[in-house]
Amino acid sequence: MKVAVVQPLPGIGDTIWHLPHIRAIAAHVGGPVTLVTKPRSAADQIFGAEDTVSDCLWIDRNPENRRGRDEGLRALGFIARLRAQKFDRVYLLHHSKTLALWLALARIPERFGYGYGVQKLFLNRRPFLTPEELRAHPFEQATRWLQRAGIPLGEAEPVLPVAGAARQAVRDRMGGAPFIAIGIGSSEPYKQWGAEKFAALTEALLRNGWLRVALIGGGAEADMAADIVQRLGPLGSRAVQAIRWNLGEVAALCAESAFYVGNDTGVMNIAAAVGRQTFGMFGATAPISHSSRIVPIEPPGGYDIARGTGLITVESVLAIIQAERGTLAPIA
Repeated sequence: MKVAVVQPLPGIGDTIWHLPHIRAIAAHVGGPVTLVTKPRSAADQIFGAEDTVSDCLWIDRNPENRRGRDEGLRALGFIARLRAQKFDRVYLLHHSKTLALWLALARIPERFGYGYGVQKLFLNRRPFLTPEELRAHPFEQATRWLQRAGIPLGEAEPVLPVAGAARQAVRDRMGGAPFIAIGIGSSEPYKQWGAEKFAALTEALLRNGWLRVALIGGGAEADMAADIVQRLGPLGSRAVQAIRWNLGEVAALCAESAFYVGNDTGVMNIAAAVGRQTFGMFGATAPISHSSRIVPIEPPGGYDIARGTGLITVESVLAIIQAERGTLAPIA
């Protein structure tokens, strides 16, 4: 049986959240699935060592700052690509009516999904979620749908495998000494803590005995990473700028670190999924309860999308790390 799972939410975190559900479906159907998702998810990098995902089929729809390849009449090309795959069954982990229509037009025989509104017309297999369940967070929606479908959820939170070769490469690159992963990347400006505070945090941790830190970000954070290193002065030589790394390498970097601290972003979810204690700064929005490894760091006075992240102080971050670990120094 050839099976597809459609998860169109674009973020890296969205992809990590759905890993337990993808695994559960793969176990239910008895083999790996094709993941249909958006290029921004970087699912091919994240799931490079994941044996329940055989391959990724991209859907380029509603991207930022440009027209997607699968928009408008060009959606016919995507439908043709779906049809050419000759899937026997598809699971749509989303409320999109348009995607449900496309799956029907692709003539996939068995089509499962949440059943949101007229989406039911294009799905031919039950169960469907209730209106109350459809208002839940996407992680909870997927969990509740699996429960209704009688598909056992094998793990309560995401657990991401990491290739052994990637881990060894990170150990070689970081010199074998204990180090901290610091996530400076941010998908939205309101989630960005800023170079000045990251530099102060990094300096405090280095002065507490850490020989290395890794500053993790995408291309947009290259200048910021350089700024942090410059602010550190002589200590900057102990900061590795892990900028533009493949996400499989980032996963290995997080897995080999002592812990992660940084912005609420996709890398934060990767760090938690590879088993690291993860200190995430949630200034704008509240965290979801999908991972027991995430320790939320919150602003005084509650969440505020305009200035919440900026209200989190370096001192409060250090205090929470020390309270959770018992020390700011490396643990022998």
